[in-house]
Amino acid sequence: MPELPEVEIERRNLEKWFSNRRLIGAEAEKSRIFRGANRKLFEEMRGQLLQTHRRGKYLLLAFDGNRGLLAHLGMTGKFVRRARGQIEPYSRARFMLDDDAVIHFRDTRMFGRLQPTRADRLFELSAIKALGRDPLADGLSGPQLKEAIGPSKRAIKVALLDQSRVAGLGNIHAAEALFRARIHPSRQPRSLGAVEWNRLARAIHQTIDFALRQEESEEIEYVEEPGAQNPFHVYGRAGEPCHRCKTPIQSFVLGGRSTYFCPHCQPRRRVR
Repeated sequence: MPELPEVEIERRNLEKWFSNRRLIGAEAEKSRIFRGANRKLFEEMRGQLLQTHRRGKYLLLAFDGNRGLLAHLGMTGKFVRRARGQIEPYSRARFMLDDDAVIHFRDTRMFGRLQPTRADRLFELSAIKALGRDPLADGLSGPQLKEAIGPSKRAIKVALLDQSRVAGLGNIHAAEALFRARIHPSRQPRSLGAVEWNRLARAIHQTIDFALRQEESEEIEYVEEPGAQNPFHVYGRAGEPCHRCKTPIQSFVLGGRSTYFCPHCQPRRRVR
């Protein structure tokens, strides 16, 4: 499932693909990716892409004529660029450019979402206003992370997945950040000391930067896709030796999600 780094890569790709190009047409089939939105407004988009933003896992695109688009990739969504006339499986919506390229919104399972709206209202949408601090866009220090999470009684990993507190982290990068910070995923936030909050904030930045370096390409690839390589330290590696200490990685269900950790590097007690 796409998280902050994957969505940031999509933003950069769209910015690059639309650079010095004009949108000459847009089309889409009737599908649930437009649930609650007006598909016809999408098909009326024309001109240049003026601005691209990312907040958490959302893309915000502003076009000529005060036309805007909110995009969420869901579980399997991605934007891909193809030559005109090339068939793209699972294409749900398309941008036609003036260089004969077509940008498809490809979504196998259709959990993604496109919402056309006025460009000057993008940041006023309820989905965006409900988001917490974005580590890449807003910065994130140890004290800021502690304030964002608050005195939650939930496990720290569950708290990190709360988009109203920290925007953009998902199951993969929360697990990776906790591994880097040597913090057990089930610990309560109130048990963390100042040193650990600082270490966790740094680890969040490190795992985002790592993912951006590893995954940046013309087409993002999800770990769950058949044949995809797993570049991560603990995510999806249950039973494999820890890269750091060689202890087998373990997994358990926390907050309804599979959680991966190293029992040696991430003890349940505080490590000073």
